[in-house]
Amino acid sequence: MAQARKGKLNYRCPCCFMRDIDMDMFYDAEKGEYYCLRCQFTGTEQEVLEGNERVRQKYGAMYRRFTDFEDFTEF
Repeated sequence: MAQARKGKLNYRCPCCFMRDIDMDMFYDAEKGEYYCLRCQFTGTEQEVLEGNERVRQKYGAMYRRFTDFEDFTEF
């Protein structure tokens, strides 16, 4: 999803992104937290970054080909 305006990078909602929905988060300056319009996720910048890092684990081996299913000690 493209950003609407220049400036600080938009963050994706970790809850929506975990379900393969690309939803940008909005920032509330009064509360100092980010919120999602689609789901009810709210959190600080640190919580959003941690959630997005968990999503990256889901796709960590996307380009890797598995031929031996005996040994999964790497994961």
